[in-house]
Amino acid sequence: MSIGKPQESTDAPAAGVAGKDPTDAVDSDIPAADGSLRQATEQKNNESLVTQDEEAQEEAKPEFDSQAFLKTVTQRPGVYQMQNHAGDTIYVGKAGNLKKRVSSYFQKDPGSAKTRIMVAQICGVELTVTNNEIEALILENNLIKEKRPRYNVLLRDDKSYPFVHITTDQEYPRISYRRGGKKQSGKTIGPYPHAGAVKKSLRYIQKLFKVRQCEDTYFKNRSRPCLQYQINRCTAPCVGLIDEKDYRRDVDMTIKVLQGRTNEVLTGLVNEMETASAALQFETAARLRDQIKNLKSVNQSQYVEGGKGNIDVVACYQNSGKSCVQIFFIRNGVSLGNKAFFPAAPADATLEEVVSSFVSQFYLQHEVPQRIITQCEIEGADLIQQALHLRVGTTVEFVHNVRGEQRRWLENAYENGKIALEARLASRSGMAERQDKLRQLLELDELPNRLECFDISHLSGEATTASCVVFGVEGAIKAEYRRFKISDITPGDDYAAMRQALTRRYTRLIKEQQRIPEVLFIDGGIGQVNIAQEVIGELQLGADMQIVGVSKGPARRPGEESLLLCRQGREIHMNHDSPALHLIQQIRDEAHRFAVAGHRASRSKIRRKSVLEDIAGLGPKRRKALLTHFGGIKELKLASEEDIASVPGISKHLAQLVYEFFHESNA
Repeated sequence: MSIGKPQESTDAPAAGVAGKDPTDAVDSDIPAADGSLRQATEQKNNESLVTQDEEAQEEAKPEFDSQAFLKTVTQRPGVYQMQNHAGDTIYVGKAGNLKKRVSSYFQKDPGSAKTRIMVAQICGVELTVTNNEIEALILENNLIKEKRPRYNVLLRDDKSYPFVHITTDQEYPRISYRRGGKKQSGKTIGPYPHAGAVKKSLRYIQKLFKVRQCEDTYFKNRSRPCLQYQINRCTAPCVGLIDEKDYRRDVDMTIKVLQGRTNEVLTGLVNEMETASAALQFETAARLRDQIKNLKSVNQSQYVEGGKGNIDVVACYQNSGKSCVQIFFIRNGVSLGNKAFFPAAPADATLEEVVSSFVSQFYLQHEVPQRIITQCEIEGADLIQQALHLRVGTTVEFVHNVRGEQRRWLENAYENGKIALEARLASRSGMAERQDKLRQLLELDELPNRLECFDISHLSGEATTASCVVFGVEGAIKAEYRRFKISDITPGDDYAAMRQALTRRYTRLIKEQQRIPEVLFIDGGIGQVNIAQEVIGELQLGADMQIVGVSKGPARRPGEESLLLCRQGREIHMNHDSPALHLIQQIRDEAHRFAVAGHRASRSKIRRKSVLEDIAGLGPKRRKALLTHFGGIKELKLASEEDIASVPGISKHLAQLVYEFFHESNA
């Protein structure tokens, strides 16, 4: 249901051109033979008339009549969207009574400076009626996420949170890291605030109980224990070195520890140790003793005094018009860690506005604990509780006046939020200083809004990979990083690899009309820089982009780099303490890291591939049968066609294909 967006007037005449024919502006003395000149003149005058007509229509548009609009507004619950002159949504809100709530914006004093500025931009209001206020809250959250209005508090990190997942339907269950919903079978424990917290927990579990973490495909195809068994991080269930009963016992203890029932596990291990000692099984008793010691140290680092049940602690710190919301996750008395969020909010947004908006947006998307402790009262807490109850089916408690241990949790969360925000502000300040020094170095009129850097990585020409990293005014823009798999070149030819990567990158940017960087860094010497100049010249981007080569010194030590400034036509050496050099080093090192990571992944993928995969009709089971029978590729190459056909599951036709594959490729 859309109401109140004013109709644009199209009846107003173009100012200063009424009654004139566009051809009247053309000089009648122009010869008819000069058709191109006449056409250009007519086009120019027509464009001028169109521009004047648009300006006249712009002036003729009526202002938003709030009083007339308010007479049409219903008193039912729903959501309202404030829109500006361009039709963009600048604010989304909900109300139990739309008429009462929307009317409050058009009083003589609508409230804060932020609200006054917003109301001055309103040219239309779109209303959506809902059955009740809970539906309005959910719709408001969805619209904020979709429209990203300027004057709302926006939760920008909406990724799902990671869990520890345990497969319970297998003979030897696997423990692993998972992200996303809980639709898969098995048991999930979490959520954890970030991937690092999950991986840390998995490392502890691997050390304590040696439960397998390998992929099922890897597990099913083992014929001997892997390296994890040799370093005492797995009990090798893949080859039957532990029976199912003992392995299940380890899995059960793993689940209990992850659920916070560590004391229960410790009691059981102590009893087992005493029993083993009494039976003179001293090696077993010593192993259990070490396990108890390690488990106690883990428990001490994660245990939270008074932390029963599932609790989230939410605190917010504000400074310089920015906000940091810090959440501590406590599950069954165990602290799973904390995470900082930096929601986009108007500079004058109050603490209550930020926390209330954050809580409603965050918990309508993520797992909801039994209790949420906040540093201030949540606006509309009852409504949010009802919406969350409908979503998860359990009661959620909001608490802000807490004492004792819970008060210390809240203070700790606030202090962490303060540290995180001040570090972020300092980082941005440092980035601005380094970019200004870079601007002076490159003799740019303004701060560069976009910097890109390319690097090439390979190992003797194998799996050549190019990287492109992107930096903006606030630092790295990782969502816009790109990798290029280089093909159809002579292995080891860095110049050809650089040419291909640059051509593919900027041809695409031009076709898709995307932003071109002001500065292009090339990790390399004069040869790579010359290639970059040729490519940029062919694409006619030289006027928009400055190329800078970053060449390492003879000893390849940081601070000894030389810079090739193509536009200035000179090479310079900078002081090791130069902020501009520090920024260039950061960008160059990031490009190198990203290229090496891509190269290693490609190389690993190539080396995991068996040459037998290139033979049609030879699936995983038959490949395994051949390798097991002959003991390896080398022996298989030496086998005759009859020997190959003698392997169970290998037909004469398939044996012929295998034999011809090796001997034709060697010919």
